[in-house]
Amino acid sequence: MKTILITGAAGFIGSYLVKALENEELSIIGIDNLNSYYSEKLKADRLAELSEQSNFKFEEVDISDSKNLNLVFETYKPAVVINLAAQAGVRYSIENPQAYMDSNMQGFLNILEACRNNPVEHLIYASSSSVYGGNKVAPFSTNHSVDHPVSLYAATKKSNELMAHTYSHLYGIPTTGLRFFTVYGPWGRPDMAYFSFTKDIIEGNPIKVFNHGKMERDFTYIDDIVEGIVKLIPNAPKANPEWDETIDSTSESFAPYKIYNIGNNKPVTLMQFINTLEQKIGKEAVKVYMDMQPGDVYRTYADVSDLVRDIDFQPNTSIEEGLGKFVDWYMEYYNVKIVNT
Repeated sequence: MKTILITGAAGFIGSYLVKALENEELSIIGIDNLNSYYSEKLKADRLAELSEQSNFKFEEVDISDSKNLNLVFETYKPAVVINLAAQAGVRYSIENPQAYMDSNMQGFLNILEACRNNPVEHLIYASSSSVYGGNKVAPFSTNHSVDHPVSLYAATKKSNELMAHTYSHLYGIPTTGLRFFTVYGPWGRPDMAYFSFTKDIIEGNPIKVFNHGKMERDFTYIDDIVEGIVKLIPNAPKANPEWDETIDSTSESFAPYKIYNIGNNKPVTLMQFINTLEQKIGKEAVKVYMDMQPGDVYRTYADVSDLVRDIDFQPNTSIEEGLGKFVDWYMEYYNVKIVNT
């Protein structure tokens, strides 16, 4: 059986991906450092959901620990690596920049070096829509410049893409970077706005509505994201010796390298999002309108045309359906009931 290594396997996207590959003829090795950036119990409960999966094995390993990471590669010899481990969060990167250097930079270098020394068929890794930074032209295309990040988190993700290209060129490692656009759903990250909004609305606490609600986000439901990743696993990029930057896509290269946006391609305003969440919860939010936060961006909007072309990517979960599923899960997981005041 082919072995796939999934880093960040106790994370939101990682745990869903492990589950999506349950019935495939694959051996799945998952690693995660189980850090305390957000609820360790939530991570443990995600892993508990996967504990009966016969083709999955978990080890607690930090990608910034090159010795133990290399041991995983040497022991299991993965054919495919999907790197979802990273220090997430735009705002936290302002408060704790060192965490991003350790995980997103040193950790990703360790992944690349391990793939170099233990050759793999395909490395897929998480980038982010945040790389588009201060860009104003929408939808965001992988042909657009991403040279103006507005957070350290975004800068580390742009750096990961550059590092991956270098290793694709020097060592022939096929690499695919995925610029995720605001992934949401059950079992999601508590630091994300939809999660904290839900908690505060239920408890009657005020929610902070930044930029007075005049922001747009390309919210993408977790099942759509994972379906896209699964379809990409056998689609390793190939080198194009005839590649010409004046006529060809800059998301491709003379190296076996590719960058994709992976998003819903249907941005909604923050106020539409909050109104939908209120409807699903059955309670109106207490709103405090505020100015834009440092490191935040006005709009995210994914051009996914090349993903549609290459793997027939068709995200089809509406914000109403997706938030409904999230709220249902939240109520059950936290055993809460709505009290209207």
